[in-house]
Amino acid sequence: MRVIAGSARSIPLKTLEGLDTRPTQDRIKETLFNILQSDIPGCRFLDLFAGSGAIGIEAASRGAAQVVFMENNPKAADIIRINLNNTHLEEKAALYRGDLLELLPGLASREKVFDIIFMDPPYNHEYEKQVLSILKDSSLADEYTLIIVEASLNTNPDYLSELGYELVREKKYKTNKHIFIKKQTKD
Repeated sequence: MRVIAGSARSIPLKTLEGLDTRPTQDRIKETLFNILQSDIPGCRFLDLFAGSGAIGIEAASRGAAQVVFMENNPKAADIIRINLNNTHLEEKAALYRGDLLELLPGLASREKVFDIIFMDPPYNHEYEKQVLSILKDSSLADEYTLIIVEASLNTNPDYLSELGYELVREKKYKTNKHIFIKKQTKD
């Protein structure tokens, strides 16, 4: 796995050994960032369930102004620190380690609204629904924030409207998909 483009292009990234994390494949990451390319420069980017930090690091490499990583696994958090150091992107980054569902509500007191929120939770546990419930009334996301969920192909986003969100786009790959979401605008 490597950084695909930007200031840290081609720098290899470390990943956690074993099955504790599921790094996004380079070709899927490249497709995602082709979709986001005009939104990344200067944005504030939140990488939830960050794993190795590859998605947030890609955003920083491509010009995001700030990237905040949240990761529960201490070994994965150490990998994120190593990857940030190796890519020389640590000045653009903040890392919070701990249970995301517990930390996220308090993050609003320390951080401003994000332009893009990416999450890659463990599949088929509905963590994304829990996170969206927290973000629904949070100042971390507004109606302009693009929220992207990496999910299994069988994840059904039918609950979005009841939480106050709308489906913007769904991009399917062979093994998983990205669900693009925004808060519903209030009339």
